[in-house]
Formats: sequence, structure tokens, C-alpha cells
Amino acid sequence: MRRSRITAYVTSLLLAAGFALTGAATAQASQTAVATGYVALGDSYSSGVGSGSYISSSGDCKRSTKAYPYLWAAAHSPSSFGFTACSGARTGDVVANQLGPLSSSTGLVSLSVGGNDAGFSDVMTTCVLQSESNCLARIATAKAYVDSTLPGKLDTVYSAISAKAPSAHVVVLGYPRFYQLNGNCVAGLSETERSAINGAADYLDSAIAKRAADHGFAFGDVRGTFTGHEICSGASWLNSVNWLNIGESYHPTASGQSGGYLPAFTGKV
Repeated sequence: MRRSRITAYVTSLLLAAGFALTGAATAQASQTAVATGYVALGDSYSSGVGSGSYISSSGDCKRSTKAYPYLWAAAHSPSSFGFTACSGARTGDVVANQLGPLSSSTGLVSLSVGGNDAGFSDVMTTCVLQSESNCLARIATAKAYVDSTLPGKLDTVYSAISAKAPSAHVVVLGYPRFYQLNGNCVAGLSETERSAINGAADYLDSAIAKRAADHGFAFGDVRGTFTGHEICSGASWLNSVNWLNIGESYHPTASGQSGGYLPAFTGKV
């Protein structure tokens, strides 16, 4: 066998071994979570706002049976499932109201938070109702907040989770880009505004990913799974402006939860 063929053969064996080890590690992490329990924290992107099928007992938190935490728990049957994510939650709300189910035996935690702190709702309201210049100025203000203030607030949440659940594998989920640029939307925001909003999502995700990594947490990046399914794509997994239920605007649909968030989360468990 020629050296090049030997090298290729050895390389293929090493790659196969690497994939096998990765798969084994993922399976072991899933088994640990099933045995020790799973707690889902965070804001509306984790509670499932926009996907319907809300659990009546969750009230204004709007926890959905279509949300990725509920779907994961249904598929894996963890020994316990604490679902405390809540619509509108900010970092302080997670610390004050959502950490009750965590314990030293908790094996898996998921979390999405930071968008409300950065003013997500106000950014979109400004961009939809006001001028392009006002939209861009509001985005700049939000990005300045992400630089100056959000990292410390994320540190507080992440440290609180680690203190209450020191053995848990923690997966922090990010946020999708909202728009497919040069897509099939014929009205509404300008391309400049859509591009700036997408850039703000990237900016926020980068900040969250860095803080998560510094705490030893995994980061589930949903931008890849949502690619091709943004607003203006013709196959959107995100609600556009919903004047009948404004709170569901710019949130994942049931397909966005199952096709966008669930794979991003599962891939990091």
C-alpha cells in the first residue's frame, strides 16, 4: 500500500474514532440528563411564545407544549423536568423567579436570556413604527448596552445557575437573525433596517456566546438552523408583525421551535 493510501486509511480511522467518541460523549450527556433531571430557564424564546399550545397553568409566561424544552423532555423522559422559562423575562427575573427547580443533582439546564435586557421589543417597535434613522439609532443604543451592561448581567445569571446546580451541563441558546435579505418581502422595513436588525442579532449572540464560554457553558447557535427560514424567505419559522397578538411578533413558530431551536439544543446536550 502506497504511503499516500496508508495516510488516507489512517486518517479515516482516526476520524471515525473521533466521531464515535463524540457520539458516545453526547449519548452519555443525554443519559446523565435523563437520570438527573432537566430544568429549562429563560425568556419567551424558551417558553415558546409564538408557537401556540400554551399550558393554561403557565398564565402570562406562555409556556408551550411546542417549545423546544417541552419537546426535548417528551422525547427523552428525564427523571424530572422543571419548566420555568417565562415570556418577557430579563436576567434579573431568571435569578429572582426561575431557579427554584435547580439543585446539586440537576444534570441539564437550558437558557435563553438577554434579548429583553438589550431592549429587543423596543427596538422592533421603533423600527416598525418610526423612521429609518430612528430605527438605526435605537439599534446603536441597544448595541452600546450589550457592550457596557449586558455582560455583567449575564455573569450574574450564569454564576447563580452554577451555584445552585454545580454539576449541571448548561446550554445557553442564542437568537436567530430575523430577515432573509433581498427576500420576497415587498413592503415593511427597508433593506437597510433589516440588515441592521440582523447585525444586532449577531452582536447580541456574540456577546452571549463569549460569556457562556467563560463560564464553561455550551452555546447553541440557532442562526444556522434558521437559515432559509427567516422572515422574507417564503418559508419563515418566525412570526412577522402580528397585530392581533403583538406579543407573538418576531418569535419562532412551532416549526421554528422544532426545526430551529430543538436541533441547536440537542446538538449541545
